[in-house]
Amino acid sequence: MRSLIDKVAWVRVEDGRILSTRSRGKDTYYLPGGKREAGESDLETLAREIREELAVEILLESAARLGVWEARAHGHADGVTVRMTCYTGDYRGTPEASAEIEEVAWLGYADRDRVSAVDQLIFDDLRESGLLR
Repeated sequence: MRSLIDKVAWVRVEDGRILSTRSRGKDTYYLPGGKREAGESDLETLAREIREELAVEILLESAARLGVWEARAHGHADGVTVRMTCYTGDYRGTPEASAEIEEVAWLGYADRDRVSAVDQLIFDDLRESGLLR
């Protein structure tokens, strides 16, 4: 049986590195963001998840849709796919681990093997466009 996990994520690249998070008890990094709650728009999900995970406010007027990527969901059974709708955007505050997040890290392309499959696709595209080193 096939199933789809619908997620919204924030792509923040600074100085050729991308902001990533690692949840408590996990060894894989993920782009910050998460699953939509009933009735939420992409931007509402983005703002809520980033506030919960990183204790910063996304400046929604600066948010721009970057793209949508799909891959096998990390840590799930075969047939489970994650669809990641990604946004860029400015923020207010200093990103710090909050809620279920244990670590915040700025990763480069050399760290590609430390992230989930869908994030690897995003890393590839960012590298190809010259944003990720």
